[in-house]
Amino acid sequence: MGIEQQIQTLRDELNSHNYNYYVLDNPVISDFEFDKKLKQLQELEEQHPEFADENSPTKRVGGQVTKNFETVVHEHRMYSLDNSYSKEDLLDWETRIKKQIDGKVEYTCELKYDGASISITYENGSLTKAVTRGDGFQGDDVTTNIKTIKSVPLKLKGDYPPKFDIRGEIVLPFEGFNKMNEERIEIGEEPYRNPRNTASGSLKLQDSAEVAKRPLECMLYNITGTNLNISTQFESLEKARQWGFKVPTAAKLATSIDDVLEFIDYWNVHRHDLPYETDGVVIKVNDLHQQDELGYTAKSPRWAMAYKFKAEQVSTRLNEITYQVGRTGAITPVANLEPVELAGTTVKRASLHNADQIEKLDIRVGDEVFVEKGGEIIPKIIAVDLTKRPTDSQPTEYITHCPECHTELVRTEGEAQHYCPNYNGCHPQIVGRIQHFISRKAMDIEGLGGETVALLVNAGLIRNYSDLYELTKEQVIPLERMAEKSAENLILGIEASKQIPFERVLFALGIRYVGETVAKKLAKHYKSIENLSQATIIDLVTVDEIGIRIAESVVEFFASEENQKIIGRLKQFGAQLEISAEKLAHQTNILNGQTFVVSGVFESLSRDDLKKLIEDNGGKVSSSISSKTNYIIAGDNMGPSKKTKAEQLNIPIIDEYDFKNMLM
Repeated sequence: MGIEQQIQTLRDELNSHNYNYYVLDNPVISDFEFDKKLKQLQELEEQHPEFADENSPTKRVGGQVTKNFETVVHEHRMYSLDNSYSKEDLLDWETRIKKQIDGKVEYTCELKYDGASISITYENGSLTKAVTRGDGFQGDDVTTNIKTIKSVPLKLKGDYPPKFDIRGEIVLPFEGFNKMNEERIEIGEEPYRNPRNTASGSLKLQDSAEVAKRPLECMLYNITGTNLNISTQFESLEKARQWGFKVPTAAKLATSIDDVLEFIDYWNVHRHDLPYETDGVVIKVNDLHQQDELGYTAKSPRWAMAYKFKAEQVSTRLNEITYQVGRTGAITPVANLEPVELAGTTVKRASLHNADQIEKLDIRVGDEVFVEKGGEIIPKIIAVDLTKRPTDSQPTEYITHCPECHTELVRTEGEAQHYCPNYNGCHPQIVGRIQHFISRKAMDIEGLGGETVALLVNAGLIRNYSDLYELTKEQVIPLERMAEKSAENLILGIEASKQIPFERVLFALGIRYVGETVAKKLAKHYKSIENLSQATIIDLVTVDEIGIRIAESVVEFFASEENQKIIGRLKQFGAQLEISAEKLAHQTNILNGQTFVVSGVFESLSRDDLKKLIEDNGGKVSSSISSKTNYIIAGDNMGPSKKTKAEQLNIPIIDEYDFKNMLM
């Protein structure tokens, strides 16, 4: 046998033993024999570097150091999930699904592991990239660290697609977590707080050899890509197992919500027997074609729901109520608590939301309160233990003036929150607006973080986001923790942000109620900041999905002389304040005023491409048929009830080719 063949045979053997041990939990050779073969392979690879392979089993030990984790855009966005906490929530979700989907709906139930989300890319059966969830649009490239996790296959087996992403959670089993803490205590170090945070932190360790020492595991649950030749979620889990992935076996195919609830009831009790942290059950519509029909909201898939197990509760003392000022001037009361352990972390603070919430709970300083940490990261107070209330307790009086600038607060009728109206003179509002402007989903200014923004404002170098474009390297170098290279990167990042497209600039301006989705709609409709600034409330409410509250906020923003000056400066500095000519060339108003429902599977275009074509040409896409629907674009497998409803309402049904002809 030649050397190359000998090396490949050893690699195949070791990959197979790794799979048996870490995925199947069924080793067929001893650790001693495994180590002996691994050492033999290492020696051969050292002697013959011409046969090197990045995905060799010898790379599992790590050793590569990553100074800066590169930010990578996800090819397929990673969405978050909607949460439910009761049977009623799930029944409401099922009702919404059945309004959009014809025929029988089945569900896949899977345990929700509490770890760090990861997306791993495979090409031709080899691991090529691993990226953290980040903000869902982009994350950090942690490939080197992920390769050290033994349950992540470096090479696949079987009939895998040529390219796909597989998503899952990096978890730290209790046993390994406890062992790590025993070792830390032994050497006099502080123990880690909980497995989830430790797993997440492990992915960003600079030395992959340190990651390799940690007993991390990867539980995988979702395959994403094109031409996968998979028709259901349950089938995708089975296929992933066949290809060599560690896929939890607890998953169940449910034919009804009653089956789903049975699964939830079982695991609500038995989750405590599992070796990992779990905080709920994820329920997904099983049929991938039906998933496609249901689509996504701006934040989450309509075809999936996370059922969260009942949250842990503790009681502790409320020591003080303080007040925070947000970038829009909104005031949030915060409960400062006697520190208490809850769900693996020490809780010191909890949001009280607004004056109504304080009044509803009748919460007072000195009270013993019940704190819960459920689906929210921020703990919340759910009740007061009135049996322990001090006799001299006084009702809470909500503040009347801003805690930062002392301006009298206002509260608009029908709104829950108080606001500080000192838009241009209140420090947290100034800093908060600039921090929003530079954030990832807005201007995404590389090299500039929230802390640096605060330093720049405190140093008097900037007072609004347009001032950023006048900064020089010499001005920022004296700032705390600012070296010459980081100052240079900051200035380059500001310059690069001038290429950010108009809809994101509009979102970055921080107009109240104008989130990402609304910014896209307004940018598309008005085409430029100039057109938008001249729109009246009556004009704005005629735009699809723009209500009176958004319209009033937009008009109020542009009525401000200060805001007009800032926009003038942004224009002068070269920010994109209109849709580019290139983008406009692909947009028309041919379908203006027309509403389409897209249903079925198509030959020449994907469903997403069809929807984009409709929107790019002025049309609107709706998920359900109504009297306002103008056309249904039908592909194969269109549901019979949709067809019946279309006929009842006399709505034309066209195919993808008829639709293309409409655009000519």
